[in-house]
Amino acid sequence: MEEKIVYFEEHGAANTETTLSLSIQRAKDRDIKKIVLASTRGDTAKLLAQKLAGTGIKMVVVPHQYGFGPEGRQRFSPELIADLKKQGHSVYFGTMLFHTDRFYGDNTPTIMANLLRTFCQGMKVAVEIVLMAANGGELAAGEKCVVVTGTGRGADTAVVALAATSTNLGELHITEIICKPLQTKQGPPPPPPGAPAAAGAAAPAGPPPGPRP
Repeated sequence: MEEKIVYFEEHGAANTETTLSLSIQRAKDRDIKKIVLASTRGDTAKLLAQKLAGTGIKMVVVPHQYGFGPEGRQRFSPELIADLKKQGHSVYFGTMLFHTDRFYGDNTPTIMANLLRTFCQGMKVAVEIVLMAANGGELAAGEKCVVVTGTGRGADTAVVALAATSTNLGELHITEIICKPLQTKQGPPPPPPGAPAAAGAAAPAGPPPGPRP
Protein backbone atom coordinates (compact mmCIF):
# COMPACT_ATOMS: atom_id res chain seq x y z
CA MET A 1 0.00 0.00 0.00
CA GLU A 2 1.25 3.46 -0.89
CA GLU A 3 -0.24 6.76 0.26
CA LYS A 4 0.89 10.37 0.22
CA ILE A 5 1.75 12.29 3.41
CA VAL A 6 1.90 16.08 3.26
CA TYR A 7 4.57 17.76 5.41
CA PHE A 8 4.25 21.47 6.20
CA GLU A 9 7.50 23.40 6.42
CA GLU A 10 5.95 25.70 9.04
CA HIS A 11 3.33 24.85 11.64
CA GLY A 12 0.21 26.85 12.37
CA ALA A 13 -3.03 28.29 11.05
CA ALA A 14 -1.74 28.95 7.52
CA ASN A 15 -2.13 25.20 6.89
CA THR A 16 -5.79 25.01 7.92
CA GLU A 17 -7.43 25.00 4.49
CA THR A 18 -5.08 22.35 3.14
CA THR A 19 -5.40 20.19 6.25
CA LEU A 20 -9.20 20.24 6.17
CA SER A 21 -9.34 19.48 2.45
CA LEU A 22 -6.92 16.58 2.80
CA SER A 23 -8.87 15.23 5.77
CA ILE A 24 -12.22 15.30 4.01
CA GLN A 25 -10.76 13.62 0.93
CA ARG A 26 -9.18 10.86 3.02
CA ALA A 27 -12.47 10.31 4.86
CA LYS A 28 -14.23 9.92 1.52
CA ASP A 29 -11.54 7.58 0.20
CA ARG A 30 -11.79 5.35 3.28
CA ASP A 31 -15.59 5.61 3.68
CA ILE A 32 -15.07 7.18 7.11
CA LYS A 33 -18.17 8.83 8.54
CA LYS A 34 -16.71 10.90 11.39
CA ILE A 35 -14.01 13.55 11.68
CA VAL A 36 -12.86 14.39 15.21
CA LEU A 37 -11.68 17.98 15.51
CA ALA A 38 -9.87 19.84 18.28
CA SER A 39 -11.19 23.40 18.47
CA THR A 40 -10.89 25.88 21.33
CA ARG A 41 -12.76 28.93 20.05
CA GLY A 42 -14.77 27.33 17.26
CA ASP A 43 -13.26 29.08 14.23
CA THR A 44 -11.94 25.86 12.68
CA ALA A 45 -15.12 24.01 13.66
CA LYS A 46 -17.25 26.52 11.74
CA LEU A 47 -15.00 26.24 8.69
CA LEU A 48 -15.03 22.44 8.71
CA ALA A 49 -18.81 22.37 9.15
CA GLN A 50 -19.15 24.46 5.99
CA LYS A 51 -16.90 22.09 4.06
CA LEU A 52 -18.78 19.00 5.31
CA ALA A 53 -22.19 20.22 4.15
CA GLY A 54 -23.73 17.61 1.88
CA THR A 55 -20.96 15.01 2.37
CA GLY A 56 -22.72 12.85 4.95
CA ILE A 57 -19.63 13.06 7.17
CA LYS A 58 -20.26 14.11 10.76
CA MET A 59 -17.92 16.10 12.97
CA VAL A 60 -17.16 15.51 16.63
CA VAL A 61 -15.67 18.70 18.08
CA VAL A 62 -13.60 18.44 21.27
CA PRO A 63 -12.92 21.86 22.85
CA HIS A 64 -11.03 22.51 26.07
CA GLN A 65 -12.67 21.19 29.20
CA TYR A 66 -14.39 23.70 31.46
CA GLY A 67 -12.01 25.49 33.82
CA PHE A 68 -8.90 24.87 31.74
CA GLY A 69 -6.28 27.56 31.30
CA PRO A 70 -5.40 30.67 33.27
CA GLU A 71 -8.69 32.40 32.51
CA GLY A 72 -10.79 29.44 33.57
CA ARG A 73 -13.60 30.34 31.19
CA GLN A 74 -15.05 28.36 28.31
CA ARG A 75 -14.22 29.97 24.97
CA PHE A 76 -16.48 27.75 22.83
CA SER A 77 -19.79 29.60 22.71
CA PRO A 78 -23.16 28.02 23.53
CA GLU A 79 -24.59 29.58 20.35
CA LEU A 80 -22.05 27.75 18.20
CA ILE A 81 -22.73 24.48 20.02
CA ALA A 82 -26.42 24.81 19.22
CA ASP A 83 -25.73 25.70 15.59
CA LEU A 84 -23.39 22.73 15.07
CA LYS A 85 -25.89 20.36 16.65
CA LYS A 86 -28.57 21.60 14.26
CA GLN A 87 -26.25 20.59 11.42
CA GLY A 88 -25.95 17.09 12.87
CA HIS A 89 -22.54 17.47 14.47
CA SER A 90 -21.50 16.85 18.08
CA VAL A 91 -19.56 18.91 20.61
CA TYR A 92 -18.04 16.98 23.49
CA PHE A 93 -16.52 18.46 26.65
CA GLY A 94 -14.49 15.99 28.69
CA THR A 95 -11.48 15.72 30.95
CA MET A 96 -8.29 16.49 29.04
CA LEU A 97 -6.41 13.30 29.82
CA PHE A 98 -2.88 14.65 29.39
CA HIS A 99 -3.53 17.46 31.88
CA THR A 100 -4.43 15.39 34.96
CA ASP A 101 -1.09 15.41 36.81
CA ARG A 102 -2.37 17.56 39.66
CA PHE A 103 -5.42 15.37 40.20
CA TYR A 104 -3.54 12.06 40.35
CA GLY A 105 -0.26 13.40 41.76
CA ASP A 106 1.65 11.63 39.01
CA ASN A 107 3.51 13.06 36.01
CA THR A 108 2.81 10.13 33.66
CA PRO A 109 0.28 12.15 31.59
CA THR A 110 2.89 14.84 30.94
CA ILE A 111 5.50 12.26 30.00
CA MET A 112 3.07 10.68 27.51
CA ALA A 113 2.18 14.10 26.10
CA ASN A 114 5.81 15.10 25.63
CA LEU A 115 6.60 11.79 23.95
CA LEU A 116 3.80 12.36 21.44
CA ARG A 117 5.00 15.93 20.87
CA THR A 118 8.20 14.48 19.42
CA PHE A 119 6.02 13.84 16.35
CA CYS A 120 4.39 17.28 16.66
CA GLN A 121 2.03 19.13 18.98
CA GLY A 122 -0.95 18.02 16.92
CA MET A 123 -0.14 14.32 17.38
CA LYS A 124 -0.37 14.73 21.15
CA VAL A 125 -3.76 16.39 20.79
CA ALA A 126 -4.96 13.80 18.26
CA VAL A 127 -4.36 10.88 20.63
CA GLU A 128 -5.88 12.82 23.52
CA ILE A 129 -9.13 13.80 21.79
CA VAL A 130 -9.75 10.36 20.27
CA LEU A 131 -9.57 8.87 23.77
CA MET A 132 -11.80 11.63 25.12
CA ALA A 133 -14.40 11.22 22.36
CA ALA A 134 -14.51 7.45 22.88
CA ASN A 135 -14.79 7.92 26.65
CA GLY A 136 -17.84 10.10 26.03
CA GLY A 137 -19.52 7.67 23.64
CA GLU A 138 -18.99 9.85 20.57
CA LEU A 139 -16.89 7.09 18.98
CA ALA A 140 -17.35 3.35 19.28
CA ALA A 141 -14.41 1.15 20.24
CA GLY A 142 -12.56 0.26 17.05
CA GLU A 143 -14.40 2.87 14.97
CA LYS A 144 -12.27 4.32 12.19
CA CYS A 145 -12.15 8.12 12.14
CA VAL A 146 -10.12 11.02 10.82
CA VAL A 147 -8.64 13.25 13.53
CA VAL A 148 -7.74 16.89 12.86
CA THR A 149 -5.69 19.03 15.24
CA GLY A 150 -3.34 22.00 15.17
CA THR A 151 -0.49 23.90 16.76
CA GLY A 152 -1.80 26.88 18.68
CA ARG A 153 -4.42 28.05 16.18
CA GLY A 154 -5.94 26.51 13.06
CA ALA A 155 -5.19 23.00 11.81
CA ASP A 156 -1.92 21.48 10.61
CA THR A 157 -2.11 17.80 11.63
CA ALA A 158 -4.44 15.01 10.55
CA VAL A 159 -4.40 11.25 11.02
CA VAL A 160 -6.62 8.21 10.55
CA ALA A 161 -7.24 6.35 13.80
CA LEU A 162 -9.06 3.38 15.26
CA ALA A 163 -10.75 4.66 18.40
CA ALA A 164 -10.45 3.30 21.92
CA THR A 165 -11.30 4.48 25.41
CA SER A 166 -8.62 5.53 27.87
CA THR A 167 -9.21 2.31 29.82
CA ASN A 168 -8.17 0.36 26.72
CA LEU A 169 -5.26 2.48 25.51
CA GLY A 170 -3.62 -0.46 23.76
CA GLU A 171 -6.58 -0.69 21.39
CA LEU A 172 -6.00 2.82 20.02
CA HIS A 173 -4.18 2.78 16.67
CA ILE A 174 -2.96 5.61 14.47
CA THR A 175 -3.15 3.83 11.13
CA GLU A 176 -2.32 6.67 8.73
CA ILE A 177 -0.71 10.10 8.87
CA ILE A 178 -2.41 12.46 6.43
CA CYS A 179 -0.36 15.58 7.14
CA LYS A 180 1.77 17.16 9.83
CA PRO A 181 4.33 19.93 10.33
CA LEU A 182 7.94 18.90 9.85
CA GLN A 183 8.74 20.14 13.33
CA THR A 184 7.14 21.82 16.33
CA LYS A 185 9.73 22.58 18.98
CA GLN A 186 8.68 22.13 22.59
CA GLY A 187 11.86 23.40 24.25
CA PRO A 188 13.67 21.92 27.26
CA PRO A 189 11.69 19.81 29.76
CA PRO A 190 10.41 21.64 32.85
CA PRO A 191 12.34 21.18 36.13
CA PRO A 192 11.00 18.63 38.65
CA PRO A 193 8.30 19.95 41.03
CA GLY A 194 9.87 22.12 43.71
CA ALA A 195 13.23 22.41 41.96
CA PRO A 196 14.52 25.95 41.34
CA ALA A 197 14.76 27.08 37.75
CA ALA A 198 18.24 27.10 36.31
CA ALA A 199 19.91 30.50 36.39
CA GLY A 200 19.49 32.29 33.10
CA ALA A 201 17.22 29.57 31.73
CA ALA A 202 15.30 30.67 28.67
CA ALA A 203 11.57 30.28 28.38
CA PRO A 204 10.54 27.06 26.60
CA ALA A 205 10.42 27.49 22.84
CA GLY A 206 7.66 26.48 20.51
CA PRO A 207 3.89 26.35 20.77
CA PRO A 208 2.06 26.47 24.11
CA PRO A 209 0.54 23.14 25.17
CA GLY A 210 -2.96 24.42 25.73
CA PRO A 211 -4.67 26.37 22.94
CA ARG A 212 -6.34 24.56 20.08
CA PRO A 213 -7.80 25.96 16.87
